[in-house]
Amino acid sequence: MSKQFAISPGEAADRLAIRELVEAYAHCADRRDAMGQMSLFTEDTQFIVYMNAKDPTPSQELHSRAALAPVFAELNKYDATTHFLGQSTLLSLTSEHGTGETYCLAHHVTVGNDGQRRLMVASLRYLDTFVKLDGTWLFAERRLYVDWIDERALS
Repeated sequence: MSKQFAISPGEAADRLAIRELVEAYAHCADRRDAMGQMSLFTEDTQFIVYMNAKDPTPSQELHSRAALAPVFAELNKYDATTHFLGQSTLLSLTSEHGTGETYCLAHHVTVGNDGQRRLMVASLRYLDTFVKLDGTWLFAERRLYVDWIDERALS
């Protein structure tokens, strides 16, 4: 168990703002708010996807906020999604910069032409770099790692 240390009100506010940033990403994804989701990133953001977390070679790399639009629009193919956020750990934090890791179970429901519903659950980890610009915390880099995927029919 780690020791608990007192933190300043400013650090507490930054920690809360970063957690709210992570939560806003999941909320926007589930509500299909691509513009809201994109606004959580710096203009020159890096978004790097590893569809197989064990493979050191990324399957996709995006290098700007604008490049995120088609990725987030891809969520529209699902009938519904629910992103359950798990532990979120800040690994480093200063007044203007931070890094962290967040776990997520992403549930994606599709409906086939035959009306059959299917569920895909992906176990995700995000390794993030955060920056504070004009008093607002944003993602400067987000690395998405897919640890496993389970697919099945829904009743």
